[in-house]
Amino acid sequence: MTNKPMEVEMNIRIQAYDIDVMGIVSNIVYIRWFEDLRMLFLEEHYPYEEMIATRISPILIKTEANYKSPLTIHDHPIGTCTIKNMGSSKWEMEFEIKNGEVLHCKGKQVGCFYNLERKRPSLAPERLLEAWQKAQKDLVEH
Repeated sequence: MTNKPMEVEMNIRIQAYDIDVMGIVSNIVYIRWFEDLRMLFLEEHYPYEEMIATRISPILIKTEANYKSPLTIHDHPIGTCTIKNMGSSKWEMEFEIKNGEVLHCKGKQVGCFYNLERKRPSLAPERLLEAWQKAQKDLVEH
């Protein structure tokens, strides 16, 4: 694990249905792993159930994936996710999928928070924004 603020890490198990006819992990599977990592991030830093109770949900605006090197069913990758930037309503996360020191995929998601009752963008949950600001301050101080 690195010293990136608010980073989460997840061991990934490659399933038979994740590979294509050439025996490598299909590109779309990385996007699913990004989603799993984002949900793990929320679980650790601001549980989704708690967020929904306040009638706010994160929504995606954009997902990018840069495929570097193929994975096979015999690999044991680890995924990481961290918030790169958080504003008053918009956020940006970075993802890496590695097997050992080999980077297989690097990605990014941009999104915002959405008020489920008003059906429009919302401010970020205060607790999450404060945690992000504290992590940034701690990073600068160390």
